[in-house]
Amino acid sequence: MKQIIWNDRYKLGVDFIDKEHKLLFTTMDKLLKLSENEDKSEWVCREGVKYLKNHSLVHFEHEEEYMRSINYSEYEVHRRLHADFRDKTLPALEKEMEESNYSTESIRHFLGVCIGWVVAHTLTEDLAIVGRGRSKWTDIPHEKEQEAMEQTILQLLQEMFQLKARMISEQYAGENFGKIICCRFVYRGEKKEKWEVTLVFEEQLLLKVAGNIFNTEYKKIDEMVIHIGRYISRQFMERVRESFAALAQFELEKESLLTQEQLLSSFDRVQPSHSLLFDIGEGYFGFCAASANSIRGKMVADVNPENAMETIKEYLVNEKASWKERKQKILVVDDSEFIRKKIAKLFEEDYEVTEVGSSISAIQSITVNRPDLVLLDYEMPVCDGRQTLEMIRSEKATANIPVIFLTGRGDRESVKKVMSLKPEGYLLKTMPEEEIKKIVDDFMKK
Repeated sequence: MKQIIWNDRYKLGVDFIDKEHKLLFTTMDKLLKLSENEDKSEWVCREGVKYLKNHSLVHFEHEEEYMRSINYSEYEVHRRLHADFRDKTLPALEKEMEESNYSTESIRHFLGVCIGWVVAHTLTEDLAIVGRGRSKWTDIPHEKEQEAMEQTILQLLQEMFQLKARMISEQYAGENFGKIICCRFVYRGEKKEKWEVTLVFEEQLLLKVAGNIFNTEYKKIDEMVIHIGRYISRQFMERVRESFAALAQFELEKESLLTQEQLLSSFDRVQPSHSLLFDIGEGYFGFCAASANSIRGKMVADVNPENAMETIKEYLVNEKASWKERKQKILVVDDSEFIRKKIAKLFEEDYEVTEVGSSISAIQSITVNRPDLVLLDYEMPVCDGRQTLEMIRSEKATANIPVIFLTGRGDRESVKKVMSLKPEGYLLKTMPEEEIKKIVDDFMKK
């Protein structure tokens, strides 16, 4: 992590608020540098943190005064968000730093939360003060609710991440499209009714978001990235709630982080009313929401201000372990069911195998359940292996998925035609099974 830089996308167009925001960014940037330099004195960090906290509180007062002066209709909502950060989040972080004698770890936790909160709050709630973004859906017919939710999320992804998204599935069921970070929230209404929402970030998307904030390339998911992801997710959900009158009455009760395995388990215990998957160019994003009637049992420990540091550290360890234990995935594409079953049986013990019978099914499968290797029949009717490979390579998100052709022809001209497409290799369907298995095993080990 290098620096956090103020830029034009954070500007509201209200001079004194923009100046105060810019000062907040500058202060956090200085503290970032101090937190990474062990030679700097503890006193400097203490004073810097105290200054950042005091400036934030003064800024909240000025911003609230401005909202009152223009009769901003969402003033009370905005003020409550300030109050929650001021009266709950900051005191808990301050207590944590004091109890650890302002350790480097606790200061970075403080900064991760502050950066995540300020960036998300600026790009959502603050921009809404000047009328940029936010439209409320009311009295939506049931059949239109899914469409309204989709449009809201597409708009928020554009506003918050500055990335153009497209929805690719309305029935996302936790399919594994790569390494992920999942933020789960439980909301409760006045009559104790509940909503459970999980936001699923492909790791590379979260790294891209963090990289944009810090103006550098971020290559590794760490505690700082998780804190930023958590608070961006919370602001994202605030915007979703405010956009739907039926959800606005619900208040956040619990927050937790899910591993890939826990996400899959959640689909066994929850029937989502909305389960959408989006391609944002830089990675995938999932949105899964379920009402109280479908929520059963407790899954994971909650993240709260008192246990956040230890919980997130443990989460990263568990996520890493779970990824190491994951079976590599092979997609078998062949119009012959006999061949598909034969190949699948050969690999099912050591790999997670999916089989499809056409190029269209292959593209659909790759989109929501990214494989580590595609075994692709070259001689398929309608859309053959050449065309299928061209489709895979034409999309940035799938272009680097390795493909090995399956072919029934071993003559020199046929092999030359297959290899001219530059796949990772080819397998003759007539080869002994043990030889096919060894070639694929050796490739996967690489």
